[in-house]
Amino acid sequence: MNEQFVTEILDKLRSRELHEYMITKENFMDFRRVLVAQEDFKQFRGIAKHNGEILYKYEDEPRS
Repeated sequence: MNEQFVTEILDKLRSRELHEYMITKENFMDFRRVLVAQEDFKQFRGIAKHNGEILYKYEDEPRS
């Protein structure tokens, strides 16, 4: 999973073009490395699922 692809996914979540996006445990570290560099990092919510998958959503309000 390259940085450009992750950035595109984050932009689509941010613009609500995507409602949610599932990340596998194999891609988690690549995805997270790009995610934490975002200014609005706290508005992305990751929800743990089975088998190490994480469902990401974008929220209007940043988490505390």
